[in-house]
Amino acid sequence: MKKYEPLFIIQNSIKEYFNSKSFLEVITPPVVTNPGMETHIHPFQLHSIHAKQNRDLYLHTSPEFHMKSLLSEGYENIFTLSYAFRDEPDSTTHRKQFLMLEWYRSNERYEQIMQDCEELFSYCLNSLKSKQVPTNFEKVKFTRMTVAQAFKRYVGVNILDYLNKDDLYELIKNEFKTIHLAAREQLTWDDLFFLLMLNEVEPKFVEYDFLLLYEFPAPLKALSTIKESDPRVCERFEIYSRGVELCNCFNELTDESEQRARFTEQAKEKQNFYGYELPEASVLYSALKKGLPPSAGIALGVERLLMSLAKISNPFWD
Repeated sequence: MKKYEPLFIIQNSIKEYFNSKSFLEVITPPVVTNPGMETHIHPFQLHSIHAKQNRDLYLHTSPEFHMKSLLSEGYENIFTLSYAFRDEPDSTTHRKQFLMLEWYRSNERYEQIMQDCEELFSYCLNSLKSKQVPTNFEKVKFTRMTVAQAFKRYVGVNILDYLNKDDLYELIKNEFKTIHLAAREQLTWDDLFFLLMLNEVEPKFVEYDFLLLYEFPAPLKALSTIKESDPRVCERFEIYSRGVELCNCFNELTDESEQRARFTEQAKEKQNFYGYELPEASVLYSALKKGLPPSAGIALGVERLLMSLAKISNPFWD
């Protein structure tokens, strides 16, 4: 089999699947004024050889903001498959440029995206098998679990009882002594959660072919809605394959003032931790001001999906 052929097969399979569901394939600009606001995700800034200086332009870390702009224009079921760029160290599961699949459904909730994922993964697996690509599974098997259930199962803690930063800090300090803690004032609640998650919970996910982890604690809401019947959690899910995270989905927040407040907090964290700030997320704010319909969306790493489905150790275009 030719080099990169499995990557091209899964790329075509993805497009076939979404075409069969009457999605519209769209493109978004990779050069943007705001690349994404996540505290710990770092963009590449563009440098102008003509002006001899950095410009207030970046390679996007996700097409999300422009996809939401399209939703505000009345587009409904849309997807894009293109490269995203993040300034992070290379690893076995990540490169500085990688293929990202992102799709959105307007007037749908994130439970429908869960179903999309199960169908899409099965479709891609069958396509790879039909092309004689060696695969890791005969069929796709999903397990669903809330974050609270995962913590209770693997560390015996109800994480939703520890939504106060000081309470969570004391829990880790007293009960998980192998986890190294920095000074209390240097850590956010999110930092503490991921210290416990990455050290004590996530390593157990290797036993699952595909684990759909949903209802994250409310402090991790990012761009997602809060669950009305339980405001301790947000409507967000991630999928892991044998311990590797593949994708991240939100039931999308549509309130502009709430989104501005969340981004203001993330901007402060980025400045405090990394010493830089980004321009305002004007494209997203304009979409929210115009009116974003109730919707759900997801970002998926295509190379990671391919590695999970097929016996391929490095599908990245190096």
